[in-house]
Amino acid sequence: MTLLYPTYFPNVASYIVMAKTEKIEFEVQDSYQKQTYRNRCYIYGANGKLGLHIPVQYSQNNRQNTSEILIDNTTNWQSIHWKSIESAYKTSPFFEYYEDDLTSLFTTKKKYLLNFNLECIEVINSCLNLDFDYSKTLQFNKEANEKDYRHLVNARKETQMKTTLYMQVFQEKHGFIHNLSVLDLLFNEGPNAKNFLRTQHLTF
Repeated sequence: MTLLYPTYFPNVASYIVMAKTEKIEFEVQDSYQKQTYRNRCYIYGANGKLGLHIPVQYSQNNRQNTSEILIDNTTNWQSIHWKSIESAYKTSPFFEYYEDDLTSLFTTKKKYLLNFNLECIEVINSCLNLDFDYSKTLQFNKEANEKDYRHLVNARKETQMKTTLYMQVFQEKHGFIHNLSVLDLLFNEGPNAKNFLRTQHLTF
């Protein structure tokens, strides 16, 4: 069993893990922490690496389980995120191919962060034609016996990894950026994205 956090449009490293295993256990019994990929992802915008952050209702004084975290819908963050994605990838080879699959994620209000993250993963899996079984943890264990990739959730400590390069929209302007959201890979590589993920070897 492979242990991983369900994050917002997971990065390429996380999707390499998911693409190379048949059974995933998502960690859902942890205490929520800020500055992680739980509520953020990074795409390649015209000015370089661009962060998309989902606003959440969270109090540092009252520790909450990740599964309890509510999305703060007082701002129109969904429209902002989709416009950012569209602006970044509208000229990519496969944006129009997947556009309709993804827009539904940004047209209705979402309540719980965890549920929304899982919904995003399911949509991406459908786009990738990627099948794997997943379950959710029933309790939190700091030390796990499984293949533990929970460290990939840490956004403060950049995952040092190297993969095969693929063409990115603004690569000539800013160079290749590793380990962005799987959205970057999907829009640029299309149907080849699944094969790309399965042929990579993670080195940290």
